[in-house]
Amino acid sequence: MDLQLTEKKAFISGSTQGIGLAIARQLLKEGVSVIINGREVEKTIKAREKLQSEFPNLDIKAIAADFSKNEEVNKLLPQLTDVDILINNIGIFELKDFEDISDEDWYRIFEINVMGSVRLTRKILPEMLTRKWGRIVFISSESGVNVPENMIHYGMTKSAITAVANGLSKRTKGTEVTVNTVVGGPTYSDGVSSVVETMAKAQNLEVDQMKDIILQQSNPHILLERFIKPNEIANLVTFLSSPLSVATNGASLRADSGVLKTV
Repeated sequence: MDLQLTEKKAFISGSTQGIGLAIARQLLKEGVSVIINGREVEKTIKAREKLQSEFPNLDIKAIAADFSKNEEVNKLLPQLTDVDILINNIGIFELKDFEDISDEDWYRIFEINVMGSVRLTRKILPEMLTRKWGRIVFISSESGVNVPENMIHYGMTKSAITAVANGLSKRTKGTEVTVNTVVGGPTYSDGVSSVVETMAKAQNLEVDQMKDIILQQSNPHILLERFIKPNEIANLVTFLSSPLSVATNGASLRADSGVLKTV
């Protein structure tokens, strides 16, 4: 299928690893020019160089910006012009009992996971509406629907961005701009792999054993019977970025392998 994405331009926040990097790679395969983003300058440059070696004939830029620092975000925003596709992937997570989540923890995770995407969209959406074409995809999580007891603050942010995306979609009437959310299931991203490896080492287990234990405890009904791969999330995001997806707007689409028990 030709997704008609050649010569489109995309910005993907939080895209030096994991789901964000997988999305960048999938869009590049479709001929999209991409701007990747990471928190650290060196890591962001290395990610761009890796992608450029894979796609030598495509335009790939990299802009480092730490979304926990307003001054860095304010420097980033003016550089984002003529963006056709915005992927709001930026986000952090941590395991923490509710009683141990401080006010600072709540504000920090909301600032990055919600306000980071809000600020990007506030800059880019009006330009899309003027051109009457654009795609915005928020990357959410099944944790925003079935909120884990040890990540309540994280789940709250994922619920919030789904609400933001739904509200924004109502501003796109009469255009071919769409705003959607992808609800990912348990995905073996770099952040998750670090946690799993740490837990495996602490319990003197093999990583694969630890992965199986975690899934059985947290998501025993996952239909894949394994963690989802980042590129399996990226496939859905790439379709939503395409002109072919114009009738899908204001939607929350699941790539969760059945872990959410809703119709």
